[in-house]
Amino acid sequence: MNKKKKIIIIGPAYPYRGGNPTFVTYVWEALSEKFDVKIFNYKLLYPSFLFPGTTQFDTSKEIFKKAPSERIINSINPFNWYKVAKRIKAENPDLLVFDWWHPFFSFCHFTISFLVKSKLRNKIMFITENFISHEGHFIDRTLTKFGLLNSDIFLALSKEVETSLNEIKGERKIYKSELPIFNYNKNVDDESINKLKQKFGYNSSHKILLFFGYVRKYKGLDLLIEAMPKILEFDKSIRLLVVGEFYDDPSTYQKLIDKFSLNDYIKIQNEFIPNEEISLYSKISDLFILPYKSATQSAILTVAYSAGKPVVATRVGGLEEFVDDEKTGIIVEPNSPEAIANGVVKYFGLSAKVNFEENIRNKISQNQFNELPELFETIIKNISLTENNRKVNV
Repeated sequence: MNKKKKIIIIGPAYPYRGGNPTFVTYVWEALSEKFDVKIFNYKLLYPSFLFPGTTQFDTSKEIFKKAPSERIINSINPFNWYKVAKRIKAENPDLLVFDWWHPFFSFCHFTISFLVKSKLRNKIMFITENFISHEGHFIDRTLTKFGLLNSDIFLALSKEVETSLNEIKGERKIYKSELPIFNYNKNVDDESINKLKQKFGYNSSHKILLFFGYVRKYKGLDLLIEAMPKILEFDKSIRLLVVGEFYDDPSTYQKLIDKFSLNDYIKIQNEFIPNEEISLYSKISDLFILPYKSATQSAILTVAYSAGKPVVATRVGGLEEFVDDEKTGIIVEPNSPEAIANGVVKYFGLSAKVNFEENIRNKISQNQFNELPELFETIIKNISLTENNRKVNV
């Protein structure tokens, strides 16, 4: 029996919360049957003074996804990076994978990858969830290029990121996959659903638009609020539910709600939603709204799809790539409250004619993440071929 190839993943996992730890855990789960996979997790991810939320840790009563990991990396301690690099070299993996999503980690990732590069020739891969952060600027771009400098291989999670990587890749190979479907669904009894509806003052006649997840400027909640008056001209029974922890000043959005006299039509729940409650919000919603001003891809989109819910999403970054217009959702132009409103109206006009739920099931079945084990086999095989060719030519 052939020995399994060894893969080490540098990335966050439980007990950290959010999309990045969830993604890393999905990767571990997808690969662990065919490969010997280890996650080198963070013992310090962000210093608390740099983290805008209440906590970096998952406080859910039910653990959604949990992979075995070693919490050994301190993102701000250079002495720690040397110890981690020494450990990686001792493990001598067939592939070292860094999960890249933010330039904050550029010095940490650069140093570790630099220190192991001579040992792991051609075996360093960066999975690039983002190329430049959503609210990035010149410094972010510089730090990103620096952080990715020692990568031998890239795995992009959208065409948008793949295109951006072409700026820096040189002779390096770029492979492509996409986010998995983040399936938080569980059986929810009618009583729990009705209680949640009552909490927000909803009844069976209300059509609920859901804005879900962290609230940050790039996500365009302000545009969605500004779109609501026109949406209500179409149908007064429509309601907007905003659920997620605010990383911006909530008063900015409340002022808009007050300006347009929307307090009876918009409800806000400013808190991180634990795993066991996510399906409740999916169940009561008719439509997820992603009015982003910039994006590469979105875990919220996969949460919507897992619940069979269509989306209205803006034509930014990689979002358009993952939404089949008028089939799994509606694509609208960015930075336009009018376009968002028209998208919502268009969806409700099509909902009686188009089987969005069936189209979403078909879309999920084609998710490239399903083929991740085969892709990693190809990557490791190509590394061996490259190394053999190098030895022949030396």
